Amino acid sequence: MKPGIEAAIDSINVTMNAGGMNTINIVLAFVMYGVALGIKPHTFVEVFQKPKSVILGACCQLVLLPLLTFLLALLMDSVGWISWTMALGMILVASCPGGNISNFMSSLAKANIELSVCLTAISTALAVLMTPFNFWLYGNLFLKFASVHGEVPYLVIPLWDVFKTIFILLGVPLTLGILTSHYLPKLADKMKKPFQWVSIIFFLVMVVLSFVGNMDAFLKCIKYIFVIVLVHNLLALLTGFGVGTFFRVPRADRRTLTIETGIQNSGLGLVLLLGTSIFAALPPHGGMLVITAWWGVWHIVSGLTVAALFNRSKKPL
Repeated sequence: MKPGIEAAIDSINVTMNAGGMNTINIVLAFVMYGVALGIKPHTFVEVFQKPKSVILGACCQLVLLPLLTFLLALLMDSVGWISWTMALGMILVASCPGGNISNFMSSLAKANIELSVCLTAISTALAVLMTPFNFWLYGNLFLKFASVHGEVPYLVIPLWDVFKTIFILLGVPLTLGILTSHYLPKLADKMKKPFQWVSIIFFLVMVVLSFVGNMDAFLKCIKYIFVIVLVHNLLALLTGFGVGTFFRVPRADRRTLTIETGIQNSGLGLVLLLGTSIFAALPPHGGMLVITAWWGVWHIVSGLTVAALFNRSKKPL
């Protein structure tokens, strides 16, 4: 990558006042609440009666995707395709739980929706621990082994800050949504679809807000970011599909694993970038912001495309 392009990407900066961050946090919490409206306690019982697909899906999201992303980032770095900030953006996205719209995509794909809901709930619940751990582990490994130019401080994760952020934004809404679904099922069914569309609109608005003041730099680097996110997202989708195929899970489950692994909660990644002190000590790191934000757009496109292909296919994909 040309030094001028790398500098332009890292120069992208977004600052939000407390009011702006509070608004984003509230909307993200409502989005997660909407996801949880489709989760009923008996769903877990039914899915865990045959736990193979649940275990494979959790491994894809929490173990394989962060590991493979780290290896992909090292490969891209070795051929000069990415900067260290973009690599950390890739690792941050891979460390986040499953995306809020994966259940919607699974329904369009005629996948196993109950499995999708369970995997979203599990990855979200474990995100309190797994997101900071995976990002700390693979982020520091990348900074150690990659060809990083200049001084980059050791990546220190303020665990308490991250725990509070993820617990408040994901854990509390998830619990409230499940309780609503259990005690007020008719209300939950009515609210579920509107909240799914709110999720999509929310990501698009976040991306616009992220780049509205940096549009020239963003347009200058979009072709590079597009290719990087395209390859990374394709890796995620193929990981889910490949694991499901290798272990011969049912067709609907294989579709779910593909979508769940390929749809990431990049909105949480943006909140961690903009609303916590994790990255305060780092040099300019616009590459992280660009990668994370563009994921929020691209996984909607790729998710809808994969869902449409699954839906129309008459072969046992």
